[in-house]
Amino acid sequence: MVKKKKDLPAEERILDAAKKVFLEKGMAGARMQDIANEAGINKALLHYYYRDKEKLFELVFMSESQKFFPKINRIFESDETLEKKFHEFVEEYVNELRLNPYLPWFVLNEINRDPDGFLLKIMTGENRPRPMKFLQQIEKEIKLGNIRKVDPRHILLNLLSMTLFPFIAQPMVSRILGMGNKEFEQLMEERKKTVPAVMMDSIRKKVQ
Repeated sequence: MVKKKKDLPAEERILDAAKKVFLEKGMAGARMQDIANEAGINKALLHYYYRDKEKLFELVFMSESQKFFPKINRIFESDETLEKKFHEFVEEYVNELRLNPYLPWFVLNEINRDPDGFLLKIMTGENRPRPMKFLQQIEKEIKLGNIRKVDPRHILLNLLSMTLFPFIAQPMVSRILGMGNKEFEQLMEERKKTVPAVMMDSIRKKVQ
């Protein structure tokens, strides 16, 4: 039996409400009163549990990262082909960022504010990125002559950049291209196929 919102513990209701408000209004536009209203509690009770929205956003991020980063590590460490890994990586990232489009901004802000503290906080245990097998797989494919010689680190950075940048730059991209939210969503869905295809084209050996 699914619990109704009012039957959930207060802290769980607050986190669910915060995630919804942050998604709708972003970090800057969200107010503690908005979160209290969404959770069905008064603002005093909200402040009893969480003193500010920055702390709430951090908790929302930590909750999402604990579900997301282990999925990425499983892709890195699987025995699938590089092409399959490109597809799975982009699929996971695009799906996550469409659900939580403000998470990249939070990461950038925290890295600029306190890089060591932030990385120490999130990159532990299952959350710690483990791309070594992925990089070794690229090196092996180069030695076998299956792909052209490219520094594996560049391949990883290109994959991350092409997947993350549109979400980080969404306001600018949408204005320049004259897109509404629906069009942007469709474009991001298309990138699930476009980015892996571009990645594969970039490392294939050219036919002489």
